[in-house]
Formats: sequence, structure tokens, C-alpha cells
Amino acid sequence: MAGETETFESNPERVETLREIADDIRGESSESKLVAAILYRISDLYDPNEETSPKDIYINMREIIRTKDAGGKGS
Repeated sequence: MAGETETFESNPERVETLREIADDIRGESSESKLVAAILYRISDLYDPNEETSPKDIYINMREIIRTKDAGGKGS
């Protein structure tokens, strides 16, 4: 899979931009919170302090969506 070997250069400006957009769109709805969470996770690709991959982000977000669709964590 191509995404598994792809590397992302550290880019603090991109991290800041993505996180600012996430903060701007986060609202009260679960959908806006979900999109903001996705943007934050994507920004981690460019954050030198984070170790993640597109596959990690996909799996993480897939589980969050599944949990949401199932009615939450139950706690």
C-alpha cells in the first residue's frame, strides 16, 4: 500500500493552519466535532512531535465513527 511508506515532512505552518481551521469549524453538532477531530489527526502527519501515518489516522477515525454510529462508548 503506497500510504504505508509515504513520509510527510515536518511543516509547523501546515499544522497550525489545519488546527486553526479545526477550531473554527468545531461547533455543538457531532458532525462538526468529527470533522474537527479529523483535521487535528491529519495535522499530526506534519507535526514533528507526533508519530502517525495515514493508515493510523484512517483506523483511528474509522473506530471513532463506528463508536458514534453504535451510540457512543456506553460510559
